[in-house]
Amino acid sequence: MDWSHYRFTSVWDLGAPPGTVYGVLERPEDYPRWWPQVREVGPVDGTATTARFRSALPYDLFVTLRQRRTDPVARILEAGMSGDLEGWARWTVTPHEGGSRVLYEQEVEVRTALLRRFAVPGRLLFRVNHGWMMRAGRRGLAAWLEAV
Repeated sequence: MDWSHYRFTSVWDLGAPPGTVYGVLERPEDYPRWWPQVREVGPVDGTATTARFRSALPYDLFVTLRQRRTDPVARILEAGMSGDLEGWARWTVTPHEGGSRVLYEQEVEVRTALLRRFAVPGRLLFRVNHGWMMRAGRRGLAAWLEAV
């Protein structure tokens, strides 16, 4: 088993219509406005952005996200990731009980030497940290959607 390999899945139920939720998720430059752990997002070119993340752990992750799939009809957004994390992430937004269900999937390998060094003893902590970040993202997005 590669202890530096992670697969994450999160499900967010939100009260806003799927098209509205998808519209917010397709604008990564706005993520820092509603998701506290997304500290910075900046453009690289028409299909790529850079991002800096920091959750409860005192460590920043830097990645470049390159669009792989943008499908407003199916409401799927997928990006390849490189940098401190190598892999992919995908949002899928579907109707659910008068609002939306958002499925977030991510499969990555940690590339930084420091995090790879702590892969075995820190694995549980890294997973808990990611879960905390995703819960904060759901709360932030729900509040953002109520405000707009």
